[in-house]
Amino acid sequence: MKKTFCALAIGATVFTPMMATAADVQIYGRAHVSLDYLNDGAEYGEANLSSNSSRLGFKVNQKVNDDLNVFAQIEQEINFASGGNDSKGVDFATRDTFVGLKSNAYGQVRVGRFDSPFKVARSPVNHFGDMVGDVRNVTRQGNLKFDERNANTIEYKSPSFGNGFNVLAALSMHDKTQIEKETDTGDGKNNNKAYDIALTYKSGAIDAAAAYEKYEENASNKAGSGRDSFRLAGAYNFTEQFNLGAMYQFSQHDDDKANPDVQIFGVSGEYKITPKTSVRGEYFYRDVDANDANASLIAIGVEHKIDKTLRVYSNLATTLNGDNSDITPWKEGRSTSVAGVKGENSTALSLGLRYDF
Repeated sequence: MKKTFCALAIGATVFTPMMATAADVQIYGRAHVSLDYLNDGAEYGEANLSSNSSRLGFKVNQKVNDDLNVFAQIEQEINFASGGNDSKGVDFATRDTFVGLKSNAYGQVRVGRFDSPFKVARSPVNHFGDMVGDVRNVTRQGNLKFDERNANTIEYKSPSFGNGFNVLAALSMHDKTQIEKETDTGDGKNNNKAYDIALTYKSGAIDAAAAYEKYEENASNKAGSGRDSFRLAGAYNFTEQFNLGAMYQFSQHDDDKANPDVQIFGVSGEYKITPKTSVRGEYFYRDVDANDANASLIAIGVEHKIDKTLRVYSNLATTLNGDNSDITPWKEGRSTSVAGVKGENSTALSLGLRYDF
């Protein structure tokens, strides 16, 4: 008995320092589902269930010394509506997944697959994120897609300076597991990088970001290549109850005849009726350098937070399309993706529930 006790005591003495420096692991997730009525303005008018970027993830953070932390995250999309990933396959870690080091003095470096700095720059106007009316329904279209989660990315984030400024720079080296070899004919396979640079400012009532992103000619992320875009977004809290934001984006493609230049601009805001109930609205205009290809995205909604983890909401969103535009207000961030019809206005009514755990 005494020998057993002594062995346990020695073991506890040996492993206590290791336990004291053990990583802080957090399991988290989001179940976000909605019942939606979708109408494409033509022949489709149906009610659907949607899983809206629901997820399960693991976060880890460990202090190495007084000025250095190591951190990592693994995040997987979960379809709570159908129970599977549908056509997206069964790959694990489909969402932001990375490992990195953080220093208060020198900033943060991480490596993996995660939202680009350009994508994050829309945060000030993201009042309808992963819901009908998501602003990506006008910014992320055709071969001028920029709201991406790029693979094989190295990102640096500076320490905060100037009372709220941060600089982010990212390089996505390639889309696959390796850069392909050049062919015998000399067709290059190595011009397949994506570059990001962003400046953010968040202090007091102001939240703002400016970002630039460029894809090289052989960048193969299923959205066309040889393109670049600039985005400017900002929001201001006029009072504790009222927040108003605006965004401008200009995108261009190397083949500007097949992929005309696009400008997007608009406003988005939220007003708290009570501490737990908010109304929100947005208007964004997509101006395409082509005949009758413009579109407007309009959305209004109300949300009630039952507690800090559970909320319910209702949104009404529509897109007003030119004769050569088929944009819908429901395609992005959701498991329902009914195609639009050119020249027809699409409308969606959504009743949703979001539970964060």
